[in-house]
Amino acid sequence: MLVYKHILEATAKGKKLFAVLIDPDKFELAHTENFIKKVNVSMASHIFVGGSFVADNATEILVKTIKRHTDLPVVLFPGDVSQITENADALLFLSLLSGRNADYLIGKHVKAVSKLRDTDLEVIPTGYILIESGVKTAVSIATGTSAMSRTKVQPILDTASAGQFLGMRLIYLEAGSGAKQPVTNAIIKAVKSELQIPLIVGGGLRTKSQIENAYASGADVVVVGTAFEEDEGLFKELKKNKD
Repeated sequence: MLVYKHILEATAKGKKLFAVLIDPDKFELAHTENFIKKVNVSMASHIFVGGSFVADNATEILVKTIKRHTDLPVVLFPGDVSQITENADALLFLSLLSGRNADYLIGKHVKAVSKLRDTDLEVIPTGYILIESGVKTAVSIATGTSAMSRTKVQPILDTASAGQFLGMRLIYLEAGSGAKQPVTNAIIKAVKSELQIPLIVGGGLRTKSQIENAYASGADVVVVGTAFEEDEGLFKELKKNKD
């Protein structure tokens, strides 16, 4: 099944999805098999791969290795054109709506087309909104943009709605890798109330209760990365549902 169709169907049924984010720049390739075994028995529905600063070919090598150990869909979450590989199942075509750097709004997307044209990757237009989290994240550094204030909900809401009007198929609220604070439940709830498209939330989520609160506030897909880098024991709390 196509990744976006699966997300749409799950959202329509009220079924929450969970993605494990793996950053090729921080992940030990030799650790892949053992790590993915834990992912496979967790509640994970997707594996996202990407980061702000990744060496050439690192993403492709990691994706190929992951695919040998799981049937879960692998979705690219790229910080740059160099992270595109046809070995994944889908690509979040991220436009950084919270920033005003033309390269990350449209520039790099134009450069990506020549690589995407000859692949079978499912390309999913995604409005990406960076929310301040108590620390300057790699996304801000890489893109030269500032995160949106977590205390001013209306501009975030308007930005998400503008993304939907522009034709984005997903909205991604991101606190950033290594965030001290996740996106607030109030922001999630407000944004979800105006969207007719699925909402992804990631960054700064380190506990099961934080994940459950994000779901309860309206997140359709929750993404966790750093928490697993710091403590793989979290997998034990996030076992696969038996239904």
